[in-house]
Amino acid sequence: MTAAAAALKQTRMTILLSVNAAAILIAGVLIAGAIWGSDREFRAVNERSDEISDSLEEVEMPKSVSDSVEGKTVSAADGTVYTVAANGWISSDPVPGNELWNETSLTMFETADIDLCVGGNLSGLGSMYWQSSNPEVISGFYSTARTWLGYSSDTCRYPIIKGTGTTTITAGTYDGQRHDSITVTVVSVPEEQWKREVLSLVNAEREKNGLAALEWGTTCEAAAELRARELMTSYSHTRPDGSAWSTACPLPDVEGEYAGENLMAGNAAVSPETVVTAWLNSPDHRANILSDKFTKLSVGFIFDPDAQYKTYWSQFFSTY
Repeated sequence: MTAAAAALKQTRMTILLSVNAAAILIAGVLIAGAIWGSDREFRAVNERSDEISDSLEEVEMPKSVSDSVEGKTVSAADGTVYTVAANGWISSDPVPGNELWNETSLTMFETADIDLCVGGNLSGLGSMYWQSSNPEVISGFYSTARTWLGYSSDTCRYPIIKGTGTTTITAGTYDGQRHDSITVTVVSVPEEQWKREVLSLVNAEREKNGLAALEWGTTCEAAAELRARELMTSYSHTRPDGSAWSTACPLPDVEGEYAGENLMAGNAAVSPETVVTAWLNSPDHRANILSDKFTKLSVGFIFDPDAQYKTYWSQFFSTY
């Protein structure tokens, strides 16, 4: 018997999977294993197939883990510091007559972390047109909004982002009553910053529940990043080479060690806030986040605009 197998026989591990994408929503999958005695091998005890829907809107809107991210900044490659929008509603102040926005500019991340919405709590606008001057940045808009992220299809549109840069968005109502334009700058994703923000959001939730904060897991840091990258090839807790997820950062051959994995990909995981919110709204994923067994968390994150799901996340919980 290998050292890893011996450790598995003495340890409980929990692993969870969730994925969703622009026109394919896949419900969470639980794969949980428990080793209760030396005569039992590690095995999946609760596994079911993914459920797939062709609708963009058949998913429950998650409860927010943060009241606001107003004022968050990000540094672009050229050193420019941008203040990123807190949400798609640019302002709650009344919008001047015939206009749609109070502001003249907006910055968002390349993951399309927000939908673009008209300002001033406008509603009842009827059909609208949305145009982009630079299709290399934003090529257009889906005809709906991501309601599970809190956006209304009446006043918001989900942007189709093709790359970083600046474009002018022009929108208006077909009756001619309101029309306006706004400059939108799309910036690269700060991957390392976002990983640490996931840890901060997890610890904030643990504090609310009277649990100790998790430390950043250096031992499994590279493994978490590797697991996020492997999701691009095989969205599974089985690694592309056929081995178990836990082999990416094997358990020490010591009794009482614990490890766990949460996974997620897709367009409801476009920022630290959205991915942690989605995990917390799944009871089984939440159980990993709020487990009193774990002491460390490593986070992996890959953004690839050419990949199927674009955003790929992993959480590797451990005691080592």
